[in-house]
Amino acid sequence: MKKLSLLISGIILFSSCAESAKKKGTDNESVTMNTAKNTTMKNILFVVTSHDELGDTGEKTGLWIEEFAAPYYLLLEKGAKITIASPKGGQPPIDPKSELPDFQTKATKRFYQDRNTQDVLANTVKLSAVNQADFDAVFYPGGHGPLWDLAEDKNSIAIIEAFYTNNKPVSAVCHAPAVFKNTKNNDGTPLVQGKKVTGFTNSEEDAVQLTSIVPFLVEDMLQEAGGIYSKGDDWAPYAVEDGLLITGQNPASSELVAEMLFEKLAK
Repeated sequence: MKKLSLLISGIILFSSCAESAKKKGTDNESVTMNTAKNTTMKNILFVVTSHDELGDTGEKTGLWIEEFAAPYYLLLEKGAKITIASPKGGQPPIDPKSELPDFQTKATKRFYQDRNTQDVLANTVKLSAVNQADFDAVFYPGGHGPLWDLAEDKNSIAIIEAFYTNNKPVSAVCHAPAVFKNTKNNDGTPLVQGKKVTGFTNSEEDAVQLTSIVPFLVEDMLQEAGGIYSKGDDWAPYAVEDGLLITGQNPASSELVAEMLFEKLAK
């Protein structure tokens, strides 16, 4: 009888442990599924330049590759789904200076060894085909190219205004805040008016000896549009957030902007 009691007790204990383990596994699976759901829901649009002429210098410009690569990998690893668009679609021009050895980073080295991401960048969709309803946020990498095309592109202007109107974050780094040159609020005032913003500084532009080449200076434009412009030390990481707007000062700020964007989406 005593042996029978011990046997029954053992069966009950085993069943209890098995049920507990099963429940624990279900709970962990639920957490994993919820986490995956939260991250994969973040659909982020990257908009890059299609412009490759550096004024009338005869030199080439375009996308500054670090400002694409660092945010792209950071956001991708956090589970975001990223779509890349450009005014012309297809392969965007990459600023040849950004490919020089002095400007290589961990992210750019990874990009040049990553055939899949190179193929993704080579096949950007046309900006005119993009619908903001399909995305949770938009990010603009810099390079000098946006000063010529994205600052004036009607589709880019419309996309930014649509994101902002629909309460979705808009972010840009380095020269990319140039995209706010012609964007407006619903009442017709400049989108950046009264907002804290930053972007490539006049002194940084002077340091690369392009002040007289670019169509306008990002720092001056943001201030003229009524933005509350601030900056850090030249070439040091610096970014500011004001409501739905997140802007970074220079290439070193690109990953910081991406981090701030993801934190904004995670709230």
